[in-house]
Amino acid sequence: MTVNTPLCFRGKKILAPMVRVGTLPMRLLALDYGADIVYCEELIDIKMMQCKRVINGKYSISFVLDTVDFVAPNERVVFRTCERERRHVVFQMGSADAERALAVAKLVENDVAGIDINMGCPKEYSTKASMGAALLSDPDKIESILSTLVKGICKPVTCKIRILPSVEDTLSLVKRIEKTGIAAIAVHGRKSLVLFLSLLERKKEERPQHPVHCDVIKAISEAVSIPVIANGGSHDFIKEYTDIETFRKATAASSVMIARAAMWNPSVFRKEGLFPLKEVMQDYIKYAVRYDNHYTNTKYCLCQMLREQLETTQGKKLHTAQSTQEICEVFEMADFYEEMTAIFEAKKTSLETETQDEDDQMEDPDVIKMPVRFDKREYPPQITPKMYLLEWCRKEKHPQPVYETVQRPLDRLFCSVVTVAEQKYRSTLWDKSKKLAEQAAAIVCLRTLGVPEGKLCEGENHLINKRKREDQEHLNNRDHGEDLAEPSHKKANFIEETSDTNVPKM
Repeated sequence: MTVNTPLCFRGKKILAPMVRVGTLPMRLLALDYGADIVYCEELIDIKMMQCKRVINGKYSISFVLDTVDFVAPNERVVFRTCERERRHVVFQMGSADAERALAVAKLVENDVAGIDINMGCPKEYSTKASMGAALLSDPDKIESILSTLVKGICKPVTCKIRILPSVEDTLSLVKRIEKTGIAAIAVHGRKSLVLFLSLLERKKEERPQHPVHCDVIKAISEAVSIPVIANGGSHDFIKEYTDIETFRKATAASSVMIARAAMWNPSVFRKEGLFPLKEVMQDYIKYAVRYDNHYTNTKYCLCQMLREQLETTQGKKLHTAQSTQEICEVFEMADFYEEMTAIFEAKKTSLETETQDEDDQMEDPDVIKMPVRFDKREYPPQITPKMYLLEWCRKEKHPQPVYETVQRPLDRLFCSVVTVAEQKYRSTLWDKSKKLAEQAAAIVCLRTLGVPEGKLCEGENHLINKRKREDQEHLNNRDHGEDLAEPSHKKANFIEETSDTNVPKM
């Protein structure tokens, strides 16, 4: 497929993918300081496949932030991006399955500049799932994943590897990778923990304190025609901007990818030289607040910058901080936090008012509405308005009620419309769950029709009496060995439970 992006991997200075570091604030800060390309932290395919893409829109917190969010079922933002980085950010994923990798790539490709597969992570959580460095011992799987991505998406595909125990095996692997059609290959110049000779014989993983093998990266650069991105030079080479080119020349690579040196001070990308650390941390905090970064992640990144200063008074205060506000206070930015909070609240209020006005204008005049809520304390156990409405529809020979429910992403509240005999009913009040919203809609319908809804105050409950009779008949039949159908109230329960399908968002 044709790559429709200007992203190029030659002559670039790149922020490496780093777990807990490569989130949106750090990526944006690196771009500000001069990075050409930024990789996000590795995100696992299975986790990403569960996410929903929340675009900028009404009722969405991402509209207030001007972001695109990929949100897990537990409402946690797994990946957040914005227009500022769309042509520069490469999405790195952990995957051991070609189809899963493609599904995730398709989910995010319109919001990123490229897709990368992590084949270098030595951590046990990754290798145990056959991801990361474990892929290096399975060239067939590597080829399958990369070829599937190259053919299946319109953005450039890259991968990041570690070198193998022998130069010959490394060159053989990268040549095979090149044939998949990927746009570039990033090489961490330390050896990976890989299986060889037997399942019991392993090579010791090389850690950051081991010297980077510039000669092997150089051999790779000379062996393939695609861009090679050199990584791993923070310990031996890169302390400031001018060192980046020194490392590139030593490896004959097309570009340089920086991890720890950028984590310690992202202004390493500035050709004019490093900024003072205090100024860098304040710049980082501004992005963290601006994009609602979770305070634990903000705190972690700031600790990586402070390093040997963690035992200072400021470092100890940062260690005890339990919110973004407290972090801002540690760095003398309390006024900035209050200012941004006020801006967010004003924007949120304005959006809510604007959207409510639009809702009022667009409201379907044919829908019958009442301001009601369902309170289960007002009803007998296991008896609900939905069940009464279903019974009434059966008695009147109407089709069973149809519920349509929507959720507002901003406040996560639900509203349901029930259609009975071609007439629609809804409550004007939004509820905290889909089931409560459907019960409220059923109440509006029953009250409009003048039909009992099953409340305790309504006196004798015919549905309870009916259920008692059916239960007794069912027990009697079972005593006589007859295998009869379930009573109708159980059918009603089944219909009510299975109506809880996926809820679209407004």
